[in-house]
Order: sequence, then structure tokens, then C-alpha cells
Amino acid sequence: MSTYVLIHGAWHGGWCWAKLAPLLEAQGHTVVAPDLPGHGDDATPTERVTLQAYADRVCEVLDAQSEPVVLVGHSMGGIVITQAGEQRPDRIRALVYVTAFLPENGRSLADYADSAEDTLVPPNMVVSEDGTRATVREAVIADAFYGDCSPEDIAWAKSRLVPQAVAPIVTPVRVTPDNFGRLPRVYVSCTRDRAITPEMQRMMLSNLPCDTVCSMDTGHSPFLADPDLLARHLLAV
Repeated sequence: MSTYVLIHGAWHGGWCWAKLAPLLEAQGHTVVAPDLPGHGDDATPTERVTLQAYADRVCEVLDAQSEPVVLVGHSMGGIVITQAGEQRPDRIRALVYVTAFLPENGRSLADYADSAEDTLVPPNMVVSEDGTRATVREAVIADAFYGDCSPEDIAWAKSRLVPQAVAPIVTPVRVTPDNFGRLPRVYVSCTRDRAITPEMQRMMLSNLPCDTVCSMDTGHSPFLADPDLLARHLLAV
């Protein structure tokens, strides 16, 4: 049996895995889905939220497990699991990127988002006056994040979104071949994603190949749109 640690993306929280986690647990696996600082039930003030704080939270979770884990990151969570992989390679069996940012050393999420075409998210981000946090315009949230999800799931998810700290978005990851570079990597590509578009996914995979790439015909939230198929992909890791 394996332990899966599931890391959510921007604006979300550990709650987003609610449909997926029971499917993995039903097969006898352990699932941990923490809230990153400033997300979900975590009340860390936005101005104290950094990429390092995210990575440190994940490392705390990894250190608490009895075995190396399958570390899964969705969307912005790809940046987070990359940095955590550098800090705790011995606590990780594999990194899984679920339609996630797949950063090279020295690059930030913003570097990829700013160069993307046809994505609905960067053009519709609204940054606070002090520059510390961002939201997404209400009019595009459903299409950007939940285009193929049920109305009930869309309403449930939208009600739980929180402002996203800007600092983790603009901070480059710092990784080395000896730590992050030795970890097996799996990428779950979502072919109808309008947040991290298929073109952006292909570009990142070209620059930083993964050992395994699998595909889902869903939008940006496969854990809501098709949790059964996503579970099968994760169980195959």
C-alpha cells in the first residue's frame, strides 16, 4: 500500500480532492490532503505566504509519514511539489503533476503564465492595490477551472475559493540534479484545460520531460470532472 500526499493549486484548498481521496483509500492506500498556508482552513495572513512557506508545509507532512510518498500537485501545486522534492527527495517515491506547472530551475509560475496564449487566468487576474494577493474575475471562474464539471460541483468549489498570495507565483524554484532531478516524474495532461492550456503543458514537458505522461479528456479540475479515471492514473504510479 502507498501513501498519497495531494497538494492543491492556487485559490483552492485540500477540500478540492474530496471526490478523489475516497477512491484511493478504498484500495487500502493512505491519503493526506493538507491546506497550504493561507488556503482552506489555514488562516495564515496573505502577506506571510511564500513559496518557501508552501514547501515547508509539504515537508512537514512528508516528515510525518511512515514511508516515502507519492507526492501529487495540481496546477500551482506543481511549483510546490517541485520545491519540496528538492528539500525532501528521500521522502518521495514519485512526483505526479496533474495538469500542473512543471518548472525548470530558476523559473517561476509567472514566467510560464506570462508567456501563455489562450489561457483564461492571467488576463482575468485582479491584483490587490498593495500587490500581495490576487483573485480571478467571477465571470471566467467556471470556464477557466470547472468547464466540464456539474453545476453543483462548480457552486461548491466557487464558494470555497480564497484570494491567492502573489509571492509564490513570482518566486523562482531552486532545484538541483542531485535532489529534485533524481525523482521519477509523472504528468497527467488534461486536453481541455483552459487555465494551463494543452499547448503550455506540451511546452513544459518538452523543456523538462517526465518519465510517464498520461492524458485525460477533461478541463482543469479532473478530480471533480472524472475522479475515477484520475484515481486509476494515480494507482498506476
